[in-house]
Amino acid sequence: MAKPSSTDIAFTPSVKAVQERKGSRRGNYKVEERGGWETTVTPELISFLAERNSAYLATANSKGQPNVQHRGGPRGFIRVVDDRTLGFADYTGNKQYITLGNLAENDQALFFLMDYAHRKRVKIWGRAKVVENDPELIAKLMPEEANPADPYATKPEQAIIFTIAAWDVNCPQHIPMKVDAADIAPVIERFEQRIAELEAENARLKEALKSK
Repeated sequence: MAKPSSTDIAFTPSVKAVQERKGSRRGNYKVEERGGWETTVTPELISFLAERNSAYLATANSKGQPNVQHRGGPRGFIRVVDDRTLGFADYTGNKQYITLGNLAENDQALFFLMDYAHRKRVKIWGRAKVVENDPELIAKLMPEEANPADPYATKPEQAIIFTIAAWDVNCPQHIPMKVDAADIAPVIERFEQRIAELEAENARLKEALKSK
């Protein structure tokens, strides 16, 4: 019998059977033999989370019906609480409350995090809980960018605490390279400024040629 591995959270007997049938079981078994996926926060994960301003949180209700909803905020809005725990201030949204309802009856959850600029994705399996009416906790989870001098343009409604079971970095295959508009804006501004300078210089040269 194979020894337990952190990959078991995703590699169920059914998944392993498909891997065997498709010819990838041996490679995935080697991952398990090496100790499986990470189960605690590492410097790599801390660095990755610090740059994220967007995430997808997957939950399912008691019948197994899945739901994926987007969560966003200033960079680093998903905070590291300790070596096995993440948390974030959950901002007011469309008030459907599907995630909250699902977590009330099934606490299993998954974070799906994309870094399009570097073609990297991280999946984090675990359990999540909603914490309401705890302004002190919410204040601790608010990103550093969300301060009185530069407030985020919405208010937190509750906190979500996520206990990590395992996490994995996937290969970049098929991930398109994309860059956030906010990241490219300074570059475009410099180009536009340089273009304006060149156009002004060109106009001056034209005027100089006319006067000769």
